[in-house]
Amino acid sequence: MTTPANDYEGTLTTIALLVSQLRQEHSIAPDVPVGIGIPGTISPHSGLVKNANSTCLIGKQLDADLTRILACPVRLANDADCFTISEAIDGAGAGQQAVFGVILGTGVGGGLAIDRKLWVGPNAITGEWGHNPLPWPHDGTNAPIAEDERPGPSCYCGKQGCIETFLSGPGLKADVIRAGGPACDPPEILDAYSRGETWAGTALDRYEHRLARALASVINIIDPGIIVLGGGLSNIERLYARVPTLWDDWVFSDRCDTVLAKNLHGDSSGVRGAAWLWP
Repeated sequence: MTTPANDYEGTLTTIALLVSQLRQEHSIAPDVPVGIGIPGTISPHSGLVKNANSTCLIGKQLDADLTRILACPVRLANDADCFTISEAIDGAGAGQQAVFGVILGTGVGGGLAIDRKLWVGPNAITGEWGHNPLPWPHDGTNAPIAEDERPGPSCYCGKQGCIETFLSGPGLKADVIRAGGPACDPPEILDAYSRGETWAGTALDRYEHRLARALASVINIIDPGIIVLGGGLSNIERLYARVPTLWDDWVFSDRCDTVLAKNLHGDSSGVRGAAWLWP
């Protein structure tokens, strides 16, 4: 079901329709609680949505509005947090003490689970690595980076050079265009790579180099046992072999045993995690 763009009321209506359909299809009682992952988070200070790349949600009392419309208890959490708890409990991160979950899609998000529980700090921004600046930026003089990464592309958050502007799907597409390549979405870039197109392989080299640097900064702070990738770009299979060989140059250790893994539950992982918001 397509979410209306830049339309808060339309978004509420679409969610209500989706929940109604699920209730009918699966004979779910109307008072059963609902868990929802959102591309942002609820501010613990104001109770309003913040940090959403679906900007129409920002400043809205989404949880209260949905509770009213759906007429049942509702819990909301960041979509990357939902993904992370799903993979930590019984997914690719099962059995690991510290799991860092990563979403590489329309945006770049993250979440942290410790001992199968989400780590939620006082500001509700745990894991928001996508809005740190890309670390160890290149000046364009060394392969595979042929551009000066400073100050970097503009981000919707108001800053420049955020990790999200390089590693999201739109960021990868924009990088190809800046390098003189065609305007292609990530699946088209992968198709071109499979056909042996040089520009596509070079674009993926740049992407992996940047992802390795960005994840190295996460490892240096959190030191997780595993990093689990989700989102559309997690389907780039070569990431899992190549990125760990690159991040050693930036991880502050004599060796790095952190595992980089693809999610186990696919596109359903975030939805599963939203269900885990209820005991």
